[in-house]
Amino acid sequence: LLDSHVLQEPGDRSHWCVVAYWEEKTRVGRLYSVQEPSLDIFYDLPQGNGFCLGQLSSDNKSQLVQKVRSKIGYGIQLTKEVDGVWVYNRSSYPIFIKSATLDNPDSRTLLVHKVFPGFSIKAFDYEKAYSLQRPNDHEFMQQPWTGFTVQISFVKGWGQCYTRQFISSCPCWLEVIFNNR
Repeated sequence: LLDSHVLQEPGDRSHWCVVAYWEEKTRVGRLYSVQEPSLDIFYDLPQGNGFCLGQLSSDNKSQLVQKVRSKIGYGIQLTKEVDGVWVYNRSSYPIFIKSATLDNPDSRTLLVHKVFPGFSIKAFDYEKAYSLQRPNDHEFMQQPWTGFTVQISFVKGWGQCYTRQFISSCPCWLEVIFNNR
């Protein structure tokens, strides 16, 4: 969904990921570049710093988007560890995650994983992501960031088990693109 050239600016190697916030099919706000080992992404947090979705102005007047935005609360924490990137659900509602490194590499479709409040999941595994790369694969060469992207939706899920088939039908969601350098 994001253009791959966004991450290929010369000399910009200090970030380990970039986060985009979406409401349905519309990106809201700027790309958030992450340098610190962990990042809190939240709607409202009395004290705290990170990516505050509540401060972003949205043109979306959909009641469902407004309702889900208000339920994000303390949101999630992304943490870069030695073994990969972990997502901790700090909200009072489930989050849903899709990542190439969470599933069987031979699977034709990636599963969406539900993470309940108070639980964590290793959403991205660098070693596994590199092993998924096929240097001679033409499709991989055209889309070098596919295996390095994780999608996370708040409150509402998508995929085979849900009425929403695509994440772009979810009211509030994140796209996390990892720097593979």
